[in-house]
Amino acid sequence: MVGMTVHEVGVDAVPNDGVLLDVREPGEWHAGHAPQAVHIPLGELIDRVDDVPDGDPVYVVCKVGGRSAHAAAWLNSIGRSAVNVSGGMESWDSAGLPMVSETGEQPFVA
Repeated sequence: MVGMTVHEVGVDAVPNDGVLLDVREPGEWHAGHAPQAVHIPLGELIDRVDDVPDGDPVYVVCKVGGRSAHAAAWLNSIGRSAVNVSGGMESWDSAGLPMVSETGEQPFVA
């Protein structure tokens, strides 16, 4: 995947009805995530690729954009259409977009 170009969009370009895949670690997910996101940690993605919902494209997010770029590149390499969400959940939070937590506490980006 080295050298593979991945299309990126800002958080404002993720459609409300788009498939959003969050590839952060469980602790990050529990602290705060987009309400519509599907959680599959990057380290589990290869084994759980069948759990990635159909989407054309799948929007992939992590904390700042590095892990999601790798995930999007891999998904593209296997024939899925995936786009990296530039700036990740930090940009999502900064833009004031909705977030929820799994802890019952105020959501935040961990």
